[in-house]
Amino acid sequence: MPLLGCIADDFTGATDLASTLVRQGMRAVQVIGVPTGPLPEADAVIIALKSRTIPVGEAVAQSLAACEALLAAGAKQILFKYCSTFDSTEAGNIGPVAEALLKRLDGGFAIACPAFPTNGRTIYQGHLFVGPNLLNESGMENHPLTPMRDANLVRVLGRQSEGSVGLIPFTVVEQGAAAIRHEVTRLRDANRRFAIADAITDAHLMALGEACANHALITGGSGIAMGLPENFRRAGLLPARADAGALPEVGGLCAVVAGSCSRATLGQIGLARDQVPTLELDALATPDAATLIGQARDWMAGKLDAARPIVIAASGTPERVAALQAKLGREAAGALVEEALAGIAADLVAAGVRRLVVAGGETSGAVVQRLGVEALRIGAEIDPGVPWTHATPATAPEGMHLALKSGNFGARDFFLKAFS
Repeated sequence: MPLLGCIADDFTGATDLASTLVRQGMRAVQVIGVPTGPLPEADAVIIALKSRTIPVGEAVAQSLAACEALLAAGAKQILFKYCSTFDSTEAGNIGPVAEALLKRLDGGFAIACPAFPTNGRTIYQGHLFVGPNLLNESGMENHPLTPMRDANLVRVLGRQSEGSVGLIPFTVVEQGAAAIRHEVTRLRDANRRFAIADAITDAHLMALGEACANHALITGGSGIAMGLPENFRRAGLLPARADAGALPEVGGLCAVVAGSCSRATLGQIGLARDQVPTLELDALATPDAATLIGQARDWMAGKLDAARPIVIAASGTPERVAALQAKLGREAAGALVEEALAGIAADLVAAGVRRLVVAGGETSGAVVQRLGVEALRIGAEIDPGVPWTHATPATAPEGMHLALKSGNFGARDFFLKAFS
């Protein structure tokens, strides 16, 4: 049975979380969607939903169903994972989902900490920074689905929650787990339901994880999971594992599909363009998924290789994205890109691609659903937060490797070194 049960609001975030747990010695499996049967054997099971931007009621219902499946399997603690940039709207979905899970678990209180210092996400005095910039000055203010225009997470979560939101400040977190536990007790006594936790270093995340050993629910980014495996080891529940990230070998052709419009992904496409065959589709000029799929199918003929990838992207600058949304509407524009790239990924697998990188959370969700992936075993990282995974979908029953990359993650040469 799993020790830790996790619910992630998108697919790349789920693999990011699973990778963190693997690094800390837990065998981790990512399940796609609410499971209908027995869960795979693992120390940690992460149920990956595509719930970040769907209507609040649907997100709550799916998250509760995932929670029930994890509890039925014996999970001893639940972690609700969202993006390290706290991607959400004024209506949710982070606050409403967290409140529903807290009520189901009768937890009374939960921390919220999306910090991931390794990738430049830090929280100080409740304000989220991306590198040296406040969240609302990092480019996230232009996100096509979840524009983040307030870096004060206490305010953001407070607007999404019925219960009041407090802060576990840097001065407390710096003192370690005992001080954090004392502050949690004070916040609970003050009728706080949630508290944003400051974190600037990995040591802060480890202390927060230790302090939350007995919490029924923890919420945050993947970084908050760093300290959780050690809690289970201290309790004698988790053996030492040296091979938690071992995956079966896979050969075959390699490719990248990208739908993210983040600065990081645009930079990765720009570098790849100069070194490997790269097709940049223009959804604004051709707003038809079938036509875009046909363009990619014609272009990829004769270019696939086992030694170096090809890159097919439908990403765009904020201005191009805004123009497409103005033309089609926000939801229709996103659905167009997802449908096109999912169809292209299916064509790539049919052509023999068995090592595939997908960039963008919504794009990754669409691709794994199109390929019929039901579960992913998590392996070693390519870059912080982005591991290779192994899957056996019906379209590739002999097995394939997938890397599902959050748009903001990865070094500039990510698309190249993933296959080296």
